[in-house]
Amino acid sequence: MNLIDVDHLNKNYGKKNVLNDLSLKLQAGRIVGLLGPNGCGKSTLLKILAGLIADYSGDVKLDGHGPDIHTRAIVSYLPERTYLSGWMRPVDAFSYFSDFYPDFDRQKAFDMLGYFNLDSKQTIKTMSKGMQEKLQLVLVMSRKAKIYLLDEPMGGVDPAARSGILEAVLSHYNEDGLMLLATHLIYDVEPIFDEVIMLGFGQTILQGETDQLRAQYGKSIDEIFREVFKCSVNS
Repeated sequence: MNLIDVDHLNKNYGKKNVLNDLSLKLQAGRIVGLLGPNGCGKSTLLKILAGLIADYSGDVKLDGHGPDIHTRAIVSYLPERTYLSGWMRPVDAFSYFSDFYPDFDRQKAFDMLGYFNLDSKQTIKTMSKGMQEKLQLVLVMSRKAKIYLLDEPMGGVDPAARSGILEAVLSHYNEDGLMLLATHLIYDVEPIFDEVIMLGFGQTILQGETDQLRAQYGKSIDEIFREVFKCSVNS
C-alpha cells in the first residue's frame, strides 16, 4: 500500500491556482526529493499532507487515512520557518515533544544535539538561523515516524555544514518510513534521493527514480532540473 496517495488535488489562494489536479503515489522505505521553483506549490503540498491546510479539493490519503488524528501521529513535519518560542531552550523543546509524541526519542535528540554542537541550555532567540534549523531537524528526526515531511531543511545553513546535516538525516531516518524533502539546494541533497518529483505550475513536470533519470538524461538531477525548468519558463 502507498504511504502517500494523492489524487486530483487542487488548491487555490484566491484566484491563484497553486496545485492543479496533482496526483502522487509514494511508498515506504523511500527518500523522495520534492523539487521546483519558488511558488510552485511545494510548501502548500507539505502543509496539506501535514494536516495544516484543509480547504482543498481532491483526495489525500496517508497510510490509508485522510488527514486526521492518525495521520498527525505518524507524520513528523519540519516547516520552512521556526514555530518554537524564543524563550525555549532545546531541553524545553524536548520536553514539549515528549508530551505530544510518544515516538519521540529523547536520547536520540540529545545525541543529535551533540553531533551539531548545540547547547541544550541556549535559548532559541539567541541562536542563529542555521542553529535554529538544526534544532528543528533534531526534533523532527528524533521521532520514529512513518512519514517525514521536510520543507527546506537547510535553507539557512552554510554549505560546509550541509554534508553533516545529510549524514545526520540518513543515520537517524526510520528506514521503514517515507521522507518527502522539499529543497532548492538540489546539488547538495540529490545523493540521498531514491526518487524525485519536479513540480511546476501546480503539476508534476517530471517524476522518476534518480538513477534511471540520470541514466536517461546523462546528467545530474540538478542539471536535469535546470534544463526542465528553463524549457518550462521559455515555452
